[in-house]
Amino acid sequence: MAGGVVVNTGGAKDYPGKLTMFVLLACIVAATGGLIFGYDIGISGGVTSMNPFLMKFFPSVYRKEQEAERNQSNQYCKFDSQLLTMFTSSLYLAALVASFFAATVTRVAGRKWSMFGGGVTFLIGAALNGAAKNVVVLILGRVLLGIGVGFANQSVPVYLSEMAPARLRGMLNIGFQLMITIGILCANLINYGTAKIKGGWGWRVSLALAAVPAAIIAVGALFLPDTPNSLIDRGHTAAAKRMLKRVRGTEDVEEEYNDLVAASDESKLVAHPWCNILQPRYRPQLVMAIVIPMFQQLTGINVIMFYAPVLFKTLGFADDASLMSAVITGLVNVFATLVSIVTVDRLGRRKLFLQGGTQMLACQIVVGSLIGAKFGFSGVAEIPKAYAAIVVLFICAYVAGFAWSWGPLGWLVPSEIFPLEIRSAGQSINVSVNMLCTFIIAQAFLPMLCRFKFILFFFFGAWVVVMTIFVALFLPETKNVPIEEMVLVWKSHWYWGRFIRDEDVHVGADLEMQGANGNGKL
Repeated sequence: MAGGVVVNTGGAKDYPGKLTMFVLLACIVAATGGLIFGYDIGISGGVTSMNPFLMKFFPSVYRKEQEAERNQSNQYCKFDSQLLTMFTSSLYLAALVASFFAATVTRVAGRKWSMFGGGVTFLIGAALNGAAKNVVVLILGRVLLGIGVGFANQSVPVYLSEMAPARLRGMLNIGFQLMITIGILCANLINYGTAKIKGGWGWRVSLALAAVPAAIIAVGALFLPDTPNSLIDRGHTAAAKRMLKRVRGTEDVEEEYNDLVAASDESKLVAHPWCNILQPRYRPQLVMAIVIPMFQQLTGINVIMFYAPVLFKTLGFADDASLMSAVITGLVNVFATLVSIVTVDRLGRRKLFLQGGTQMLACQIVVGSLIGAKFGFSGVAEIPKAYAAIVVLFICAYVAGFAWSWGPLGWLVPSEIFPLEIRSAGQSINVSVNMLCTFIIAQAFLPMLCRFKFILFFFFGAWVVVMTIFVALFLPETKNVPIEEMVLVWKSHWYWGRFIRDEDVHVGADLEMQGANGNGKL
């Protein structure tokens, strides 16, 4: 309980309707937009641990690695190269910029066309990377991949939240994170196979196969229906009502339809959403759009997923063994995300955030201690297989904690809290902050590993403490609340309520503060 206040979000309307096969299929297809992001996270770490790839594009890193192995020198620093990290992190800088353009496309043309554009751009980037002859072409391909990721990550979570019934929004939205984890796992499996290809061109196969998830979302987007919210916002009211009846599986949609129209009418009064989002009444959403994606990256998860093969290689695993260890963490990621899908609309967002944060902190302390005990500050040591297996076990426990908390909820919560008038702008801020923090951490991780040594795990652990306390105090429960009534959650919060005037609340005027189902306990 934060601040000793209990608020009600359970009084929000429960619109008629059910989960129809139409909505389920649409959400599954849209969620495949997560495959491109996940595939890239998994593939980039794998190819950067392949010697033929390093010899062709990053020979200085290859020489440093070989020297470290011959001379038993500092294991922490053998992959430290700004050019190598630029290859990985250039995608995230491009995604950051692209997300702002994607906001306009998503609002004006609809969510599906933003997904389509992201898939096509990612497809072109995959072709360039697979055929790259030099670092310039390689990084150009990464930039195009980043533009694709920026468009997909901007539109997919919003699409899923708008299509889903309120009581199942968490489950369907986490389909996006599930696809990210499946993309990571597929990439790890592909890296494991292509690393064995004789002739040293397996990395080309790994990079070029990114075209497969790109084609899936590009083609799938062509068959997706528009969301009722988007149709109303673009003036297609009759089509929106027909679509709402279809997605809810009932003719009784008048109440929800009227709320959507009211929200759209209010959004049309906002000429400049980028300016309006700075108004005090949107302060809670703006803070969450910045803080949640920042914290998601400061868990340190992308450090593990980007560089899992490199990290395990540093721990003394052979090339094949390091890639297989990454496959193991990928499997854990997928199954733990399924746990989140099953529990998020029952337990709520807050409980998963708090439990996951506690589990990640414990694992980071253990992993940092185990690595520090062996490598110390010198970075020189031989690790027994049993000892290394224990490290992998706790890394897997850490990945599991992330995969049912900050992983899916870092995308779910920001996508469900914005009112329509600032939704595209808010989601762009969410994606851009996520990509900026990913870029900074990806760019800084290898130099930090070289300088901080095992202390790096305690660094990220300290951030997990901060973010867990933040959630406990400042994030209200949002499960089962219709998106257009989310303002009631903030108005009722012990802290955020001070920023929202009574005249700013245009929905749920007939609702009483009763805390009937305990949905808003802080």
